[in-house]
Amino acid sequence: MRKNAENIIVGISIGDLNGIGSEVILKTFEDVRMLELCTPVIFANVKILSFIKKSFESNSVLHGIENLDQLVIGKINVLNIWKEGVDLSFGKNDEKIGKYAIKSLVEATKALKEGAIDVLVTAPINKSNIQSDSFNFPGHTDYLNQELEGDALMLMVQGNLRVGLLTDHVPVNKVAKMITPELIIKKIETIKKALIQDFSITKPKIALLGLNPHAGDGGVIGVEDDEIIKPTIKKLFDKGTLVFGPFAADGFFGSNAYEKYDAVIAVYHDQGLIPFKTLSFGNGVNYTAGLNKIRTSPDHGTAYEIAGKGSADYNSFKEAVYLAIDIYNSRIDYLEISNNPLKIKEKQEEKNNR
Repeated sequence: MRKNAENIIVGISIGDLNGIGSEVILKTFEDVRMLELCTPVIFANVKILSFIKKSFESNSVLHGIENLDQLVIGKINVLNIWKEGVDLSFGKNDEKIGKYAIKSLVEATKALKEGAIDVLVTAPINKSNIQSDSFNFPGHTDYLNQELEGDALMLMVQGNLRVGLLTDHVPVNKVAKMITPELIIKKIETIKKALIQDFSITKPKIALLGLNPHAGDGGVIGVEDDEIIKPTIKKLFDKGTLVFGPFAADGFFGSNAYEKYDAVIAVYHDQGLIPFKTLSFGNGVNYTAGLNKIRTSPDHGTAYEIAGKGSADYNSFKEAVYLAIDIYNSRIDYLEISNNPLKIKEKQEEKNNR
């Protein structure tokens, strides 16, 4: 059942307190119209956020709560998940601050799993200062893949530009060995399902980039594209999945070829994220597709160099909130249609009459 907009509960993990995360969160919800779209709950401490708010003269009004039963619709709720004071040093990489970032993420994820919040938006973390015996993950995606149901896939989104990854936070020298038919099939099926249920695309077209320069040049520059990627694409296509490639990565975005597809899958991190951020930096969103719960984040990091100066651009975080809400509503529509085949016909007729 669809909720009223303001009743959609957006959980927010605070990220690295020495970075720009708190600033972009508070700036996003300074606009009271945002509170007509959703109700935020920030997993942190209201005293520390009040201090940060004063540091750049934000007019956000914070509502501290001790448990989620006290949440107030239409307010910026701050769930106090620690009581003690925290010494901040904007721009500094601090292991103590990293522990608070993970405490926030763990509590927010728990609430997401239990259904106490509807979606999760994560502020940026520092991947080095979050590591410990109890948290040994290269980032949000891998942790959420363990905690939630499904197969996580990093999908960068900005409007109709969607770039997913076969491999994400792995060293480049390990990428080729990881490319198997099984991995390709799993990732393409994951992104296909996401495009259908999360973006309301009935028959998605997917492009897959090649591993090697010029997609191997017929085996002259590596054999993986011809021996692994091409046969797997054909197998999927023959079964009805509209996947194409492998395409040479160097000219794919510059020639605007990506505009012909609903999503592009890059083989490794920088192959996909360099062109994505070049085209959409400041407005892109990182969406963790393939899971039973919804998580988004801005497309930037902690930005220590500008932390505490009040100059951070909050557009990407705001877009992350918008996308999480849109996907939440798309999934409700998808479930309603799936449970009632007549609605599929109604939706198609509505589309044809536009």
